[in-house]
Amino acid sequence: MKSKIYLLIAFGTVFNISAQTTIIPNANDSRVITTGMPFVLIAADARAASMGDMGVATSVDAFSQQWNSSKYAFSENKSGIAVSYTPYLSKLVNDIFLGNVTYFNRLDERSAFAASFRYFSLGDIEFITQAQADSGNLMPLIERPNELTIDLSYALKLSDQFAMSVAMRYLRSDLQLSGVDTDPTSANTFGVDISGYYQSEEEVYGDFNGRWRGGFALQNLGPKFKYAEAGQENFQPTTLRIGTGFDFIFDDYNKLAVTAEVAKLLVPTPPIYGNEYNYVDANDNGVYDDGEETTLVQEGVIYKGQDPNVNFLSGIFQSFGDAPGGFSEELKEFTWSLGAEYTYQDSFAFRAGYFNESEEKGARKFLALGAGFKYNVVNIDLSYLFSASKVQSPLESTLRFSLTFNIGAGEYREY
Repeated sequence: MKSKIYLLIAFGTVFNISAQTTIIPNANDSRVITTGMPFVLIAADARAASMGDMGVATSVDAFSQQWNSSKYAFSENKSGIAVSYTPYLSKLVNDIFLGNVTYFNRLDERSAFAASFRYFSLGDIEFITQAQADSGNLMPLIERPNELTIDLSYALKLSDQFAMSVAMRYLRSDLQLSGVDTDPTSANTFGVDISGYYQSEEEVYGDFNGRWRGGFALQNLGPKFKYAEAGQENFQPTTLRIGTGFDFIFDDYNKLAVTAEVAKLLVPTPPIYGNEYNYVDANDNGVYDDGEETTLVQEGVIYKGQDPNVNFLSGIFQSFGDAPGGFSEELKEFTWSLGAEYTYQDSFAFRAGYFNESEEKGARKFLALGAGFKYNVVNIDLSYLFSASKVQSPLESTLRFSLTFNIGAGEYREY
């Protein structure tokens, strides 16, 4: 009788031991969204930089090509040429910089076109190859990796207060080092911007007049690319920008413009990865307990989130609902900026702005100040950045310059 009881107990114990499959997530997986050619997100002009890296809904200027080229249809100047220079990592080196040249021309009352060239230099890199070291030749080779874009845009007024624009962009990244990399070719791709801008008529609001502004831009819509033939595919920094603003027009000499903008990368969020195991669940509680036998099945499987290896068009739609943390994490992927610009007699401007990004998505936070001066047909703009984050900005304590030459000033009347 006792032997039968022992047999039943043993049978019950074996019966409760079951094989389970589980994925154990990796600890400290970063979900910061990264893209290829991120230099196109750097504010190239001092005016936008001094207002918190914004420009989709600010009033038109010669540098609107980077932010919202549909604003050119509202320019009071017939045309203009603008150049800017931005030192990068200036506390560490003196040869990394972003340069920009833009030209725009208002064709008639309803349309305009623009072209721009942006160049990002990563400075001089000195290195000695293994072949040189073996031969005793210690004369360093010098490479100058760089990235650039060339843009063309066309803007058209669809009504007296609203315009839209399409821009085409060629992007090239030459970061390979000849003599070191087996595939020293540059990465090339193209992108498209679609943008819109609204500007209301000037209206009376009690003791002052006012005007509303609004804008949106879908930027860098285009295919993925590789830095090397055997490398992984990278998304472009496809971005959605939406902004609104209001001009307080106190009199003919004094005006205050306030603007707010939000932006989001339309690129898939990195999922949480983990390792998949088969294990024996001795107590059949559905949870892995220390001491239970495990066998590794596969590494790097998705524990939570969605597969980011999709084409750029699918990635745009996926980016609105693929964050492993759900809707609350999706909201953290929006950056926001607040900016203000005080103008006196259209000849002097003082600007301030703040930029904010979630701690979990890059932690960029900074305050910016700037000023602008106009003499005859020339505009000079300056900006300075103060980091407000524990993650120091590469542009911390950097003075940026922009110069604009206005041609045919006042030929069109928009304000």
